[in-house]
Amino acid sequence: MKSLMEYIAKALVDNPDQVSVSEVSEDQTSVLELKVAKEDLGKVIGKQGRSARAMRTILSAASTKI
Repeated sequence: MKSLMEYIAKALVDNPDQVSVSEVSEDQTSVLELKVAKEDLGKVIGKQGRSARAMRTILSAASTKI
């Protein structure tokens, strides 16, 4: 999941070298934290959050396949 999220984020931003993804595991859940350059934040979120929502959908679909 982590590598998929990093791949998608790097494709969206202008500074792919500043993309980092970290995974925080709790009891039965895993949270992925995405960090990008300040000027790329809008590209990752997208208009009205569409890009971020699409990333969540893709990651959710991929996580059910595993």
